[in-house]
Amino acid sequence: MLMLFSIFMYFSGVMVFCIKRKHLLLMLLSLEFIVLSLYFMMFINLSYFSNEYYFCMIFMTMSVCEGALGLSLLVSLIRSHGNDYFQSFNILW
Repeated sequence: MLMLFSIFMYFSGVMVFCIKRKHLLLMLLSLEFIVLSLYFMMFINLSYFSNEYYFCMIFMTMSVCEGALGLSLLVSLIRSHGNDYFQSFNILW
């Protein structure tokens, strides 16, 4: 039952990522939701193997670093362009 819930969380995060592709902030939030669902799925699977949670700690560390990097990119884009719409700035320049 918990595995089904985590799969539902993953696909709802992917759906929001595909639907809200115009705002960078909403895309970053949906990516963090996908990472959270993957963490939950991995936590459930690793609980069957005599509580080996060391890899979960490494995964959570990497996902926090990814979130901080995305947030710093969002802040720099908002400071330089004024908003987080993808149509308002040229990605190539």
